Amino acid sequence: MRTALKRPPIFSRNDRPSPAFLVPVLSVLILLLAGARAQAGETVVAVAANFTDTARELAQMFEARTDHQVTLSFGSTGKLYAQIANGAPFDVFLAGDAERPELAVSAGLAVAGTRFTYAEGKLVLWSLEPALVEQGRRYLAEASPERLAIANPVTAPYGLAAQQVMQRLGVWQRLEPRLVRGESIAQTFQFVATANAEAGFVALAQLRGWSGAMGSAWEVPQALYDPVVQQAVLLNRGRDNDAARAWLAFLREAEAVAVIESYGYGVPAGQ
Repeated sequence: MRTALKRPPIFSRNDRPSPAFLVPVLSVLILLLAGARAQAGETVVAVAANFTDTARELAQMFEARTDHQVTLSFGSTGKLYAQIANGAPFDVFLAGDAERPELAVSAGLAVAGTRFTYAEGKLVLWSLEPALVEQGRRYLAEASPERLAIANPVTAPYGLAAQQVMQRLGVWQRLEPRLVRGESIAQTFQFVATANAEAGFVALAQLRGWSGAMGSAWEVPQALYDPVVQQAVLLNRGRDNDAARAWLAFLREAEAVAVIESYGYGVPAGQ
């Protein structure tokens, strides 16, 4: 009767790999993991204030997908551009208009060929008081608010859009003495949110991200102001920064576009 042969163990008691054998293997694995992590980078992005909530959500998605780290710095478009012109350490500029990114390229501050429209903003007249501004044309024509908030038209694109609305409705001269100007659209929003202004012109995206009392709002017809075209551009400091380039590419992907649109922005086809 034949005895079944037992399959010998892969390693016998005497030839199992020793700790000394395993050390190089583990070292290689560690180096491979470290190399993958080393490919992750960091980028610093200057962001127009109206895009604050949207940018924060996008940054979380981007970091989870890529392991890159994003630092966001918010402000009015005009002030951010002034900082860039004076050497601020930004890699990417997400402006609230198309003018400053174009100017950055022509001034040699940004990389030619990297500029694109990432969002088109929408203007809203907002008040914490229910029903107050739902008929926006009538409110602007008849009301005499103690304070009406807008962003500074010189530095903030949404402030310029608000000025255009009042000029085209023929109420600018009457309401100008009652205006309180925010340094950015973010400060303008706070004027209304804290009832320091009866009403104010804000970005639709800000209301989409607001969790407080909604009050009343009037989405301003596009015919009353020039389109708020918001463009992104790669700055010279980010030219060789993989994280910066990856961030700009991410903004054009379907997943990011869906988030941008959910905040009330338009996104041109093909961007």
